Amino acid sequence: MPPRSFDDHRAAVRALVLGLPPGAPEPLSLAAADLAARPADYLGRTLAEQVRAPLALPPFDNAQMDGFAVRSAELAAASASTPARLPVVGAVHAGDPPRALPTGAAIAVMTGAAVPEGADAVVPVETAVPARFPAAAELASGAAAVSFTQPVQAGLFVRARGSDAPEGAVLLDEGARLTPPRIGLLAGAGIGTVLVQPRLRVLLVSTGHELRRPGTPLQPGQIDDANGPALAHALGLLGVHVVARACRSDEPAELLAVIAAEAGAFELLLTVGGVSAGAREVVREALAPLGVAFGSVAMQPGGPQGWGWAQLPGAQGRRAVLCFPGNPVSALVSFEAFLRPAIRERQGHGRPGRERATAPLAEALSSPAGKHQLRRGVLDENGALRLVGGASSHLLASYAASTVLAHVPVGVAEAAPGEELETWRIDD
Repeated sequence: MPPRSFDDHRAAVRALVLGLPPGAPEPLSLAAADLAARPADYLGRTLAEQVRAPLALPPFDNAQMDGFAVRSAELAAASASTPARLPVVGAVHAGDPPRALPTGAAIAVMTGAAVPEGADAVVPVETAVPARFPAAAELASGAAAVSFTQPVQAGLFVRARGSDAPEGAVLLDEGARLTPPRIGLLAGAGIGTVLVQPRLRVLLVSTGHELRRPGTPLQPGQIDDANGPALAHALGLLGVHVVARACRSDEPAELLAVIAAEAGAFELLLTVGGVSAGAREVVREALAPLGVAFGSVAMQPGGPQGWGWAQLPGAQGRRAVLCFPGNPVSALVSFEAFLRPAIRERQGHGRPGRERATAPLAEALSSPAGKHQLRRGVLDENGALRLVGGASSHLLASYAASTVLAHVPVGVAEAAPGEELETWRIDD
């Protein structure tokens, strides 16, 4: 078949991922101990329900500053020459039950403490005379007093009940992604557990007779598996539940056995390697008879691709399948271009794609005119695009040193310095 366009394959992968059936919502604890013990369980999670405030936030009027709770009307005539002097009849700390403020008096209040009933302002302690809180002995003896040298407005340094969110207000809508501020908002509203969408389950299989686990001794002709760790981490950052396996055989039956052993653990199968037109292409040989389509996308790197739905061994019902090429840069570029935005959209992460911008080339480049080329680069101090490494798909060190992917569209064979290219940021 003729090569698919970059945009057509991007749309096909999106349809595949968005076509995965939704799972049942799951309860998720918002306790700090659970978050600390299982941080991966919280990455990329989105709400499966709308959440309303069960109580007002804050739940009571409280002090924004350390100071003295007063009635503002009783300080209306205060000045430096005729200060308003009030007895201090007690102190309220954060966590203390609220108390009433007698007429013609002040109460010392600490930040976060409930504002006494009857008070409508908090005067910071540093502006009072004396600029300190009375000692316990002074309060106990009834000798404590404080003076104020200027009027204050009602509401001064008072955090009013419900000023952040009234009781019953929508805190977060269904589909909202959990972020640190949102988790804090829910927890601060007294919500200990929320229902979230289930994590997408992906079986990631690196293939190749030459591959070995990183850190193990290599024999001549063998290489360390870079794709498995890189893609497992990339998927994990999206909140995906990843089961990573390797098939170090070029026998289709052995690959199918690896898949069958994890049949109940995944919704999407992602393989790496074994998809080109050479001999002993294990992924193509194993999965093409099951209905997975293999072909070429008009892009560089990452041309050979596989995609579709298949009845996989041991699985109940068809599973979605994506097959990436095995060169490390090809695999990562394929993930960035096709799979990452589709997963982000499925999981409700707002803007699914990378941050995009245009940048002028700092140097000339060449590109196959019939392919969408993705080059790796960085933006210099002037915002110009400087390429890092060449176009070859094995240059992983160049990819690791890059901060952007630069897109050279189909039809552009040469680009001169100063010409603008679209870039995607890849450094987060």
